[in-house]
Amino acid sequence: MTVPFVDLAAQQAEIHDEIVPAVEEILRTAAFVGGPAVARFERDYAAFVGVDHCVGVGNGTDAVELALRGVGVGPGDEVILPANTFIATAEAVSRIGAVPVLADVDPASLLLDPDDAARAVTDRTAAIVPVHLYGQTAPMEEITAVAAAHGLAVVEDAAQSQGALRSGRAAGSFGHAAATSFYPGKNLGAAGDAGAVLTADPAVAQRVRVLAAHGSARRYEHEVIGLNSRLDAVQAVVLSAKLARLEKWNRARQDAAERYAALLGDADGLELPTSLPGNDDVWHLHVVRTDRRDELAAALAAAGIGTGIHYPTPIHLTPAYRGLGLGPGSYPVAERAARRILSLPMFPHLTAEQQDRVAEVVRRVCAGTAGARRAPAVR
Repeated sequence: MTVPFVDLAAQQAEIHDEIVPAVEEILRTAAFVGGPAVARFERDYAAFVGVDHCVGVGNGTDAVELALRGVGVGPGDEVILPANTFIATAEAVSRIGAVPVLADVDPASLLLDPDDAARAVTDRTAAIVPVHLYGQTAPMEEITAVAAAHGLAVVEDAAQSQGALRSGRAAGSFGHAAATSFYPGKNLGAAGDAGAVLTADPAVAQRVRVLAAHGSARRYEHEVIGLNSRLDAVQAVVLSAKLARLEKWNRARQDAAERYAALLGDADGLELPTSLPGNDDVWHLHVVRTDRRDELAAALAAAGIGTGIHYPTPIHLTPAYRGLGLGPGSYPVAERAARRILSLPMFPHLTAEQQDRVAEVVRRVCAGTAGARRAPAVR
């Protein structure tokens, strides 16, 4: 039995009959950019997250950039973000001429450590970008307290957390703005690139709309230098169909995570993921840790089982950010995690039989190592 890392075809098959007539209507009317399909999705996704405004944009990286610009971050400002994240978080900061300032992550969750973020604040800091990684929400109460104490904006990177909750509140609803990605592999994924900015502030939403349309609120009147980043109607149709199924699909991910816990809880030398207290995790990724990561990944690949590493190199050690001047040892928690993390197959249509096969290989490789353990307890 082969097991893919993610099965996007199964999702598309589930929505196929629904989206085909809607896409044909777009082709018939030529309402390709904007229009009722986009407006409907923006309204529905804003309601899903519990904010007043959703602005559809071209992709998740643009969403982070536009959210930062929307809350007033500009050239020369410093923006704090975790060392353990996809490069797009830092890239968006750099694209607007701001300076990414990294902080280490919590050893249990691998999410932004609020204490280390607080230590990174200077008189040039303008914003903090907590990343809701792997499908669970960063400790927003502590992060927003740090931001409030220093007068900083909070822009959530919610690209991996569609549907995640913290104390009953949705990821993407805590900050001054939030950015999300609808890249196909996300919990809520389009049939191509897409993203959105979320906010409760109408002024921020309007600035983002203007910036995303070449800096123009009215055709050929350009108030500022913006960019071209708009959600197209075909992607909105796909996203609306998937949004109607998102809670069901997230429950399937949660069930799969529970099965993994039962199957692998006593696997030797394997550290299972844990959720922060108060979080309802939607398990975008199921990330285990082991000192035998490369051996385990190779064995799974040989058995026809897909895996991933999210992410193999912390931001400060990537060649693109060599200019930060931060070498090995700068962020020890993120660096150690990067050597040990492995993402196992996780998607809504993952079957119990597929998980049994994954567990069979994992347990075989782990046999004979030191006793299994979960991540250390949260403070």
